[in-house]
Amino acid sequence: MTFHRIAGAAYRALTAAKDGPSLYDVCDPLLLKYAGGDPHLGKFYRTALGNPALRPLLRRTGLAELRDEPRLHRLREALGQARDHAEPDWAAIGAPVADLLDTIELAHPRPPAEPFPASAPAPDIPQIESVIRGCAAHLLKSFRRNGFIPTYAAFNLIGDADLRGRELLMALTGLNSRGYKNSTLLFNLARVFIARSPARALINPPWRGIAEPMWEPMQIRHRSAYYDAFFTEALLSFAETGLASPDEAAASRRAISDMVDFCLTTSAEDVPSHDGATVRVITALAPLPHPRFSKFFAQIKQDLGFGIYVPDCDTTACSFSAATQAGSTDPILDQPLLDFYAGYQVAEGVNEPKVTVPLNDNIDYEGGVVTWIDNLKGERPFGNDLDPTLNLDILEVSFRNFSRWKVCETPARLQTVHRIIGFQKRLVLSGAFTNPRSHIYYLPELYCAYFGRCYAAFIALPRAAQAALDPDGTFEIIRTRVLAYVQTELIAHEMNAFDAALALIALGHLGASPAAFAPALHCIVRSLGEGGRHGPFKAYEWNKMKTPTRILVGGPEVTSAFVLMGLALARRAMMAGK
Repeated sequence: MTFHRIAGAAYRALTAAKDGPSLYDVCDPLLLKYAGGDPHLGKFYRTALGNPALRPLLRRTGLAELRDEPRLHRLREALGQARDHAEPDWAAIGAPVADLLDTIELAHPRPPAEPFPASAPAPDIPQIESVIRGCAAHLLKSFRRNGFIPTYAAFNLIGDADLRGRELLMALTGLNSRGYKNSTLLFNLARVFIARSPARALINPPWRGIAEPMWEPMQIRHRSAYYDAFFTEALLSFAETGLASPDEAAASRRAISDMVDFCLTTSAEDVPSHDGATVRVITALAPLPHPRFSKFFAQIKQDLGFGIYVPDCDTTACSFSAATQAGSTDPILDQPLLDFYAGYQVAEGVNEPKVTVPLNDNIDYEGGVVTWIDNLKGERPFGNDLDPTLNLDILEVSFRNFSRWKVCETPARLQTVHRIIGFQKRLVLSGAFTNPRSHIYYLPELYCAYFGRCYAAFIALPRAAQAALDPDGTFEIIRTRVLAYVQTELIAHEMNAFDAALALIALGHLGASPAAFAPALHCIVRSLGEGGRHGPFKAYEWNKMKTPTRILVGGPEVTSAFVLMGLALARRAMMAGK
């Protein structure tokens, strides 16, 4: 977004004609100062929405329908109940906000078609190797400078296109933490004013491709085992290329060792299993000071209602997988996670209420494993949801530990795997995997890349093991559908560097012809240098939260890691072809 566009959008927001009560007209009398009730609601309002940066942009945005006194009264009464009641009726409180939320129009990106010229030569192997070396150097420099490889979170206040009034009510009634409900309620009320304000163009400008660039000015740097697991895989991928100098190889080994230790030791905690045992899993965010927040953002995190983080099935699976690939012998890896995951697996008509926040209820949950794990105190602040990509990670780590966990020799474990594969088969055959609404934390394009990663672990198994795990040939069916989507949709349309990296990961793992790599390779080479002083490439959306608002997670280091992995696969296929 150019300076002139930023200035124009800001000017229009600051001088807009006000045609009804603003967000601050509605909320200031209730939430700016009060005694009694729930103090967090007011603290959140003042910190996130009533701050000096946002207030000038939204103070002139009014909603004409709130000139209707009964409607304004209902909204204020709902906010008052959220503030004052010890046990609020969240469905009733959310109703007037849900009605307003359904008045805004949001859509997922629809990049224009961008046919690749058949006559254009693909970047050659030396070009590809140069970018691989640049990305690896960026990761190693970042680790050396910070003592870890950081990732960033950024708020997009416009919210997610899939979260409308109906989904808001699902969240308010399905989440467990009152602070998280407070933030979800107020963020979604603010979304209405933002989406109907000239400030919308400033807060949510258009971008190239699918994955959203993280250009918001306030980004929260932090560390998580989930991120360390993928940075570990990226550095392992670099080592496999043979392009690392002796110094880079040694630095990579040190970084990998540190990150595996962070995953398996620093971020580990004991949780109860459904069978009465205690299992050691990996938490999404280790206790302070390990996430490496600044003091400022550590306090902001508390004020915004994100004080409690619990373990999750995805971070556990990815951490175990990365450690396995790195050759770790830590005893934690001997735990057959499938026994534990079975307790979080949805059985149709039996335990479907495990999914308390069913934002993607357009898909069939049977056989899928939910996201969040109860800690020893029984806390689960986010309720629970079910994401398809997470379930690919569970399959992938199970394939990597197939022998160690005696999957074939244990009927219950084999059944758990069969049911997850059945869940994936129904998702893909229905075509729902291409619908952003089907995914809680990821893009459909990232699902394709992660399926490629899962498929690679599957075909590395002996033929007899593949037949036992997938007697119906489901993996080949899914491979065909995913390849078709990547080749006819993703790389046939406008892409950014992160989209292109996801395409290469899918194409490389799924055995596409090297000729199919050309559009993605060109996009990456063309984008090189876009990150300026931050790295070779910009920060893009890797994963996201849909509640309490759209929170993106990524960073320039994340883009470098995915580009490195995608290019390493492309290079390997191109060299094999030669």
